[in-house]
Amino acid sequence: MRSQSQDDPNQAIAARIRIERDTRGWSLADLAERSGVSKAMISKIERGDASPTATVLGRLSGAFGLSLSVLLALAERSEDRISRHGHQPVWQDPETGYVRRTISPPSGDILELLQISLPPGVRVPYPAAAFLFQRQQIWVLQGELEFREGGVTHALQQGDCLQLGPPADSSFFNPGAGESVYLVALVRR
Repeated sequence: MRSQSQDDPNQAIAARIRIERDTRGWSLADLAERSGVSKAMISKIERGDASPTATVLGRLSGAFGLSLSVLLALAERSEDRISRHGHQPVWQDPETGYVRRTISPPSGDILELLQISLPPGVRVPYPAAAFLFQRQQIWVLQGELEFREGGVTHALQQGDCLQLGPPADSSFFNPGAGESVYLVALVRR
């Protein structure tokens, strides 16, 4: 049986952030200092009063030494080995409209598949720390995507697949007039 927090992605994320912070014995101030996210925002997220953006989640996960995908997978975890489309967790960034669908079963494994929908003109940055514990490939399913990896920009079209290099500050950008849809396949290191 699923708990209420598993049915509401924001509540599951809030609970997971609190668990990660408590497990480390960190105060709100400790997490704020390590992540660069204000104490007030962390508190609002943990109470469920604010829905975190992808950028904020990237900073928090990096502070915990986790990838964003691992943090979200921990929040979504169950024992199911099959992931039915209608039950796949979907999270939308309230700031940008970025939509993240977890395709992989929530039982977790070293491989994770994510489908991302990025609206036109939207850029989502991530710090290098968000990529420390994983290897990733990006496969563009629809539209176009510019992936900036450190000082290098990769212009990707539908059907293109990019294997990411060493962890670097990065950003995903949709330069097109239509939605960019891409699959992220990641393996935890």
